Amino acid sequence: MSGPGAEQLARALRGVIRDGVLRKGATLPPSRRLAGDLQCSRWVVTQAYAQLVAEGYLEAKAGSATRVHCWADEVWRPVPPKPAPPVPRYDLAPGLPDLRAFPRKRWADAVRDALSAAPHTDLGMPPPGGHPRLRTVLAEYLRRTRGAVTDDVLITSGVCDGVTAVGKALLAAGITRIAVEEPGWTRVWRAAEEAGLEVVPVPVDADGLCVEQIPAGVRAVIVTPAHQFPSGVVLTPDRRAALLSWAREADGLILEDDYDAEFRYDRKPVGTVQGMDPRRVVLFGSVSKTLSPALGIGWCVVPPQWTVHTAPSVVNQLALATFIEQGSYHRYLRAARLRYRARRDALLRELGPRAVSGAAAGLHLLLHLDSDASEVVDRAAAQGLKLVSLDTYRTQPGDPALVLGYGNLADSSVADAVAVLRDSLDRSGSGSSRRTGYRP
Repeated sequence: MSGPGAEQLARALRGVIRDGVLRKGATLPPSRRLAGDLQCSRWVVTQAYAQLVAEGYLEAKAGSATRVHCWADEVWRPVPPKPAPPVPRYDLAPGLPDLRAFPRKRWADAVRDALSAAPHTDLGMPPPGGHPRLRTVLAEYLRRTRGAVTDDVLITSGVCDGVTAVGKALLAAGITRIAVEEPGWTRVWRAAEEAGLEVVPVPVDADGLCVEQIPAGVRAVIVTPAHQFPSGVVLTPDRRAALLSWAREADGLILEDDYDAEFRYDRKPVGTVQGMDPRRVVLFGSVSKTLSPALGIGWCVVPPQWTVHTAPSVVNQLALATFIEQGSYHRYLRAARLRYRARRDALLRELGPRAVSGAAAGLHLLLHLDSDASEVVDRAAAQGLKLVSLDTYRTQPGDPALVLGYGNLADSSVADAVAVLRDSLDRSGSGSSRRTGYRP
């Protein structure tokens, strides 16, 4: 063992007590004898005993032997963390942006600039709701780029963190059920469930959420109107109007997940539903799909009648504020849109006449199959290609399809990844001969 002798001995004795080898009342050798047996100084033993007495493992009374005071009722051994899963050769799973393209230098510059300018008071406990500087910067950004109506933004550690916080507020107000899109992003479902809400799936079709199928009595709903995940459809104007009408009639709240609206390749992205009725809509967003989920920064625009408590890390908040103010975020998004559009086009060319669907937006599309997707996923995994079945995002199995994410796929790997995908499709007997619209 490493470390001074007294620390080594204390560590060893602590271990045998925890493992139940020495039970309560067991007598330890006198310090002089144990020092002789270990061929160390008596000081080492007395220091180790004194440390364990202070921690409560041993008790020492004048004129009496040192004894075990506290022991484990049963042997407990720590479980080591699971090893990280192997990194696939090719990643066609949805959910990640291009991590290779993360602007490391510009972000590091933003962190340095933010810390250099921050007063020492900014390094204390995070202010509730987020740092005022980032809240102001994001409010202006959302008004300018997403058509949001807001003078204030609450900072979260991500969309799921915001959904959980709002879910707790809903529960406190007596709202116990929340509608979600089916299929939909299951992590958001779990975030609502962690808040204590009952999740109620509602179907999605080619026009988006089937608003008329929200059950009576449900007064909250989570939607992805700009680019539904995972179907890729955009909520139509009629459905947007119907959704707002539902919220007014049910006295309900719409939770709008604006997760990848920055990426639209055939036209400008549609504005937020929140901008149409800010009293009935909570707007969520984050940098998880634009920069990286490792930054742990999201936001939510909450109607004033709802109280939400969040307190994420301050340093990254200040860095993001600097990153936006310096124009680095705008330049990065502009370059990312060009990169993702080209990658999506390359993926479609390599797929050929297979049946795909989804708007020209975001970081994923659907590939429809003629047979069970799970077999394709397994065959691809054996060849180093990561795929995800559409059933992963459903409560019940449906038409077979794969959700192909191209955000974290290297441009140079598109052809090779699709070659493995084609081979997996051929071996499983799945495929199709024409492109199609969205099928629920």
